[in-house]
Amino acid sequence: MNPVHADFFAGGAGEERTVRGNLAAFDRLRIVPRVLRATGDRDLRTTLFGTELATPILVAPTAFHLLAHPGGEAATAQGAAAAGTVMVVSMAATQPVEIIAAAGGPLWFQLYPQPDPAFTAAVVKRAESAGCRALVVTVDSPVLGHRARDVRNGFTDLPAGLACENMRDDTGRVRPVAMDATLGWDRIAWLRSVTGLPIVLKGVLHPADARLAVEHGVDGLIVSNHGGRQLDGAIATIDALPAVAEAVANRIPVLVDGGIRRGTDALIALARGATAVLLGRPVLDALAAGGATAVHEKLRTLTADLDRAMALAGARRPSDLTPDLVTVTG
Repeated sequence: MNPVHADFFAGGAGEERTVRGNLAAFDRLRIVPRVLRATGDRDLRTTLFGTELATPILVAPTAFHLLAHPGGEAATAQGAAAAGTVMVVSMAATQPVEIIAAAGGPLWFQLYPQPDPAFTAAVVKRAESAGCRALVVTVDSPVLGHRARDVRNGFTDLPAGLACENMRDDTGRVRPVAMDATLGWDRIAWLRSVTGLPIVLKGVLHPADARLAVEHGVDGLIVSNHGGRQLDGAIATIDALPAVAEAVANRIPVLVDGGIRRGTDALIALARGATAVLLGRPVLDALAAGGATAVHEKLRTLTADLDRAMALAGARRPSDLTPDLVTVTG
């Protein structure tokens, strides 16, 4: 990749403490395996919002895939489909959701609610028409985090010929993706009035917000700190996960992203209360290295690593992974 674009994908906000913290948090956790559990052949199938997936490892929403590979988001979708899992399409994708959907496989759509309600509703309807099966609403971005790498590199816009295609309105103009500091629970209720899709909130870290989400009829949560790209110094997601899962008390699915790099990380997340996990940067790295084939291989190898770790920990299904299988060290 162009080093400037590689920095865009790898970088985070501020001094990147949260980027590093997401990874370091897993180093403080250890698996306490059970034995003689007769796990046999493991079954990693996971059902989310009526869709059965082959693995509890999903593709997180990330922007600008055409900067990583000429196949763009469509290639990522092909890799995810081959792995039998969901890709969450970013609102800031560099290919239209319709083209990404044509690549096959189940999709969810990530949304930044825009200040213009009519345009937001049009984007949601467009995602519905393309076949997206859930709406992932990012709620941790009232403003954009300060990303020093992008400032240093002068990376302020996409190269000529590329655009956030899902922000193209009916006049053909591409609108900028706006962060909206007025976003509140009333906007989530409004979204419910314009879509029948399941609504998943992405960016929840505090258990009080998790309880409010359930009270407001949200269908799922993603415990996320935006990969460390918004509030530097935010809690690592794997550390935030147990309290959020306890607050939700199995009433809705809880997913998590941030710092997951191997199957044992996924096992720890599932044991700490996640229904599934999402990968961001590792998928982009795979896409850059080898397009759809490499994305599939990344997801396949992580799923195989999770399968192996489950056998060694004494679990046959993801639901067998319980909090007592993980301990904190250091």
